[in-house]
Amino acid sequence: MNDIVAWSSLALSILMLIGYEWRAHYLGRHKPDLFARSANAQVRVQWVWALSEKPGYEIVAVQALRNSLMSATISASTAALAVMGVMSITGVKLAAELPRLALDGGMQLRLVLEAGLVLILFASYICSAMSMRHFGHASFVMSMPVDSEERKGLNNVAAHHVRLAGILYSWGLRLFLMAAPMVSGIVHALAMPVVTALLLVALYFFDRPAETYRIST
Repeated sequence: MNDIVAWSSLALSILMLIGYEWRAHYLGRHKPDLFARSANAQVRVQWVWALSEKPGYEIVAVQALRNSLMSATISASTAALAVMGVMSITGVKLAAELPRLALDGGMQLRLVLEAGLVLILFASYICSAMSMRHFGHASFVMSMPVDSEERKGLNNVAAHHVRLAGILYSWGLRLFLMAAPMVSGIVHALAMPVVTALLLVALYFFDRPAETYRIST
């Protein structure tokens, strides 16, 4: 296959993802109710403040955070296993080829995709692991008695941690899904734009807020 066509397929896939994420950022800032990421972030903050006014619901709050923490743990573990699997298959080749490319001045698309796959899976792991960290911090605050003076001064902190945890968990899942175009590109470069388009269709429905489904049904 022509190298120009192969590299163009990679560039087109990247531009498609950047365009979608730019749209997501714009909607999140200007029309947050129409985009699931921003709408869900608002719901999580409202959840913290609602439970902060309900004495006796501390166990309920901690249980909900525990469930979210376990979901982030599964995502982090899956991404870590994927990184180890990719490295076990391509690690020796990457270690051998990278110094040679530095001397020759050339760059192979397959090698770039394999290295990118490792990086994006590792980024997915980091996001999920950081989500676990924020959920853990929030659980300490939400387990405090609602009526205590210490708790009243930390409700903002809990809301901040829960909001960040949800955003990072979402990014962990998205980055894991974004590995699909790279895997397809390793098989055949022209498959990247097609798989990227299918991924964006899936993300579009993934990013629709729940109320959209209620209106359309």
